[in-house]
Amino acid sequence: MGLLGRWRIRELKARAKRRLGASTGNRTLAAEARTEEAEARLLQTRERLEEVARQIRREYGVRH
Repeated sequence: MGLLGRWRIRELKARAKRRLGASTGNRTLAAEARTEEAEARLLQTRERLEEVARQIRREYGVRH
């Protein structure tokens, strides 16, 4: 994706949602947003792991 990865966009949306939930006192919305933030961090970790795996394959000539 462009400058912002899918995970980054999801994380920003979740942060905004969490702030909205906190400012309105909606604890359910804030909790849902924390879950979405965790999912975004997992996506980021997955993306990083995939990139490292590609790099190792290129470096050592290992195919899938």
